[in-house]
Amino acid sequence: MSSQTSKRRPGAPQGSGAPGGDGLQAGLKNRHLSMIAIGGVIGAGLFVGSKAGIADAGPGILLSYALAGLLVVLVMRMLGEMAAADPTSGSFSTYADRALGRWAGFSIGWLYWFFWAVVLAVEATAAAVILESWVPAIPQWGWALLVMLVLTGTNLISVGSYGEFEFWFAGIKVVAIIAFIVVGLLAVAGLPPADHTVGMDNLTGQGGFLPHGPGAILSGMLLVVFSFMGSEIVTLAAAESPNPVTAVRKAVNSVIWRIGLFYIGSMFVIVTLMPWNSKAVATDGPYVAVLNSLDIPYAGTVMDIVVLTAVLSCLNSGLYTASRMAFSLGERGDAPASFGRTNARGVPTAAIWCSVAFGFVAVFFNYIAKDTVFEFLLNSSGAVALFVWLVICASQLRMRRRIEREAPERLTVKMWLYPYLTWATIGLIVFVIGYMFTDSDGRIQMLLSLAVAALVLATSLIKDRVRRRGADDSGREAKTEAESKPEAPETEPKAEAKTEPGAAAPVPAPADPADPAHPVDAASS
Repeated sequence: MSSQTSKRRPGAPQGSGAPGGDGLQAGLKNRHLSMIAIGGVIGAGLFVGSKAGIADAGPGILLSYALAGLLVVLVMRMLGEMAAADPTSGSFSTYADRALGRWAGFSIGWLYWFFWAVVLAVEATAAAVILESWVPAIPQWGWALLVMLVLTGTNLISVGSYGEFEFWFAGIKVVAIIAFIVVGLLAVAGLPPADHTVGMDNLTGQGGFLPHGPGAILSGMLLVVFSFMGSEIVTLAAAESPNPVTAVRKAVNSVIWRIGLFYIGSMFVIVTLMPWNSKAVATDGPYVAVLNSLDIPYAGTVMDIVVLTAVLSCLNSGLYTASRMAFSLGERGDAPASFGRTNARGVPTAAIWCSVAFGFVAVFFNYIAKDTVFEFLLNSSGAVALFVWLVICASQLRMRRRIEREAPERLTVKMWLYPYLTWATIGLIVFVIGYMFTDSDGRIQMLLSLAVAALVLATSLIKDRVRRRGADDSGREAKTEAESKPEAPETEPKAEAKTEPGAAAPVPAPADPADPAHPVDAASS
């Protein structure tokens, strides 16, 4: 069956077409979405990148993770409110389009796609490094190519195959983290595998809880905040599930314990069992260092397997997320029309191949121009998470009022203390953006990210002006053509419409809530 343009069936989330190749299909099961939601907050950055945060903030990294986690919880609550009211494959990009304007949906959608396309290259390279250490006969670039091809194939088969792979990838990550926390807490209490009680000495005995001062909390936050990128994937995936509203509500309500358990829980174990300035933490990584200190056999190999799983999970989800955002942009006319088409299995093949192609190009530059082109790609996408969260906050401020006015029954998830907590979250994000300018690495990321954002924004404004000019020209041509036609001579006097005394005027039919023209879904005037 040839590709078809996605259609929206009555009662279905936008971008989620009916079965039989008519748009995206509801191929994700509840267990898939549960694991996507849980595993979405466990990225490779937790296992690999956390050592930089510990070195920068010491035990105070707990506060850095708590502050970053609080920010993510608030943003996810806002996004969940909008997604539960109207699930869509474009998620926050679609809501920005409706609440703030075409320029906002276009800009944040393409920036988000760019972020995940770069992530594809990063994670493919990370996976290749691990695999090459196991099988050095295959070069690193060969492993990167292989993992990209395999996961591209799973995404091209069906959304269900993506969900199944992610279910097992996320399951391994979750089991590994829980096992690590349980073993670590037993060791903290002095139970086997530990041979003595550690107590709280490592939290305060190596220069204090904040050895580098309170400012290190914010420095650590800059290093860890981007590890949380991926929490929002479940709101995109929900549009391809049979019960999207229920899935979004469960994901949003569970985000607090997920962040508390996986991030803060595991960090507490690490900084309690190991001195923050231990050489083992810096060289082996915090998780391997803890397991080695407890004489857990094959700790390095075990963690390599877990990290590889986390990397492949991130790669799998990154490809899915980038392709669905490209699909949504294609549906709205902000990307080539082919991006908004699906095949008979409901898979947006063009959107997937475009995302993979960019990832392959980025991998290529990682090997031939790592310190120039590839470093630019990394830095120019580094602050996109903050831009996305800021747009989510701004969109929720406007969408909440509109939904309350026009369809209050759709508010099954509500942001706490609206609008005060929304404004407080905006203030915190702006503060983090400003603080990045005081950090040398953060300043480079922010400047380059702002430059790319400005380029995308300028493109959206030019495209919008061209679109309006084309619409005006079409209107003038239609008017000129109508005026140039000769009027037909009247043969009979026109009958005047009469209304019988006491008869009611015709009443227009009420709008279907699932219709695209429904006022909740319409763009602001």
